[in-house]
Amino acid sequence: MPRSTPRTPAYWPEAKSYLSRRDPVLRRLVKAFPDAILGGRGDAFQTLARSIVGQQISVKAAQSVWNRFVECAGTVDPATIAALEDASIRACGFSSMKVSYVKDLASRFHSGEIKPRRWSRMDDEAIIEELVQVRGIGRWSVEMFLIFHLMRPNVLPVDDLGLRRAMERAYNGGDELTKPQMRELGARWSPYCSAATWYLWRSLDDVNF
Repeated sequence: MPRSTPRTPAYWPEAKSYLSRRDPVLRRLVKAFPDAILGGRGDAFQTLARSIVGQQISVKAAQSVWNRFVECAGTVDPATIAALEDASIRACGFSSMKVSYVKDLASRFHSGEIKPRRWSRMDDEAIIEELVQVRGIGRWSVEMFLIFHLMRPNVLPVDDLGLRRAMERAYNGGDELTKPQMRELGARWSPYCSAATWYLWRSLDDVNF
């Protein structure tokens, strides 16, 4: 099964310089965490299928289900998964709901309704709009896909609880921030909101921050 090689996005050096100039909080984090390694496992279809598998279960459990799924399918590609019997997928540890989700994903890829080759010509919101039509895939899942798989530079996932907690801690004395307030704070980081998000996630690992 093909796997993406984790790597540092091409935009990262410029993002570090830009964010360090504009934000003292991020300047400290850039120094504390100098290297970012991003990248998903597998191609676009596999990455999105994994996001479905991992919903509401532990990382360990998700990996176990995925391993059984790979063994059952042989090849995790849209045509193969679209043709699998629902009962075979359930036997891998999928709920009936997740079976419907992964089959819908597979059918949309297989039919050409979803065409990854087009994404290079589409902006982030257009990709989000396309992928949230798939059952079981919401905006947050697509934003993670944009950051870690497509490596888009300017994603600010305001629905992410980790990012919210980090922003509240760093910029609001720990008090609650609304999504509009998060977007207002994040406006200074554009066009590198993805990098800012990554550093703020890392701040949660820094006990001295």
